[in-house]
Amino acid sequence: MPTTALAALFLATLLYPSPKALGATIQRCDDDNGHVTFTTLGCRPNEHLSLHSIQPPTPGNSSTAMPEAAPAETSRKQTEPQSLTIVGQSEDKCDRAPDARERREAIIDRRIIVGMNRQDVESALGKPNRVRTKASSTDYYYDDKKGRSANITFDGNGCVKAKSQTAKSPR
Repeated sequence: MPTTALAALFLATLLYPSPKALGATIQRCDDDNGHVTFTTLGCRPNEHLSLHSIQPPTPGNSSTAMPEAAPAETSRKQTEPQSLTIVGQSEDKCDRAPDARERREAIIDRRIIVGMNRQDVESALGKPNRVRTKASSTDYYYDDKKGRSANITFDGNGCVKAKSQTAKSPR
């Protein structure tokens, strides 16, 4: 096929769009209960049929499919500014609690800082091997397989009050 014939065929397909591009006919099916279905496949025997022709907008057409809605009237009253409410921040019961960055770094480095709470200690070191509670304080004991141990003492509020670590004996 010569090149000019191909060019003419290509130009003809651009100028004459397919029938599907021009629009479609859809069927509206209403049953006795008032249920409405739109389809291109046909209605059921007990439904009433009505045909609707749909024309897509052509390129460059500036008409809108639906008119814009009228804006709702808003109240013109001046409202007083409301106070801010912080949601999701827990109160820290520990007096000398580390800030969020220090606490996060200590947990990652598996260090214990005075003022951390029990959840922070368990996040850093895991569940303790032993727990001892007396009066208003609680002790967590950690024993390492390498011979090291740690003792963490919590006060009545659940904050780290003291800590001690022992290293492996030289023998």
